[in-house]
Amino acid sequence: MARTITLTLKRNWRQTWNSSLQRAQMIIGSVLITIILFMLPSFFNQIEKRDGIVVNDYLLAALPAYNVSIAIFTILWGIGLYTLFRAIQKPSIFITYTWGLIFVCILRVLTISLIPLNPPPGLIALTDPLTGIFYGESNITKDLFFSGHTSTLFLMFLCLEKKTDKLIALAGTVAVAFLLLVQHVHYTVDVVAAPIIVYPLYRFIKFLLN
Repeated sequence: MARTITLTLKRNWRQTWNSSLQRAQMIIGSVLITIILFMLPSFFNQIEKRDGIVVNDYLLAALPAYNVSIAIFTILWGIGLYTLFRAIQKPSIFITYTWGLIFVCILRVLTISLIPLNPPPGLIALTDPLTGIFYGESNITKDLFFSGHTSTLFLMFLCLEKKTDKLIALAGTVAVAFLLLVQHVHYTVDVVAAPIIVYPLYRFIKFLLN
């Protein structure tokens, strides 16, 4: 059984690497996302210094704030690692997700730059080891529209192929979106807009890669 799995993995990666198009997509995508993730902490530190507006959010006003950081990053890490596991099995998932994340990051930089927002009232700082990779050591609270956590998980949902995998990722996306509101990390519009923005972006990426 283990030998069969190993041979299948080797075959999948060999086929991907032997395709000049997929090889280029993998290499260029990996380089670009590495550069973007390296530059993001500087960007987030800059937007943290500016002043923005506070959105009148009726849902947040009705929700008492609780620290649910552990639940949020447990779901994020769990689904993230599972998506990585599937991507190792099927390199096309890795390619699609990498390019999707590239465009999500670029679009978030654009929307955050154009829509200056102050944190929601009652915000409890998110203690998440995953965000330290992207944001650096600072406590970033103004990277609001649109939600990076929600969009990242929703992109995983779109990239995964098996029905059970997609259901798990979708459930995780909904759970994290709600928990972000419970912790008052985002406005409602931030988490609702994330899948609305990411879905057409994903369709564009699929068209672009093919």
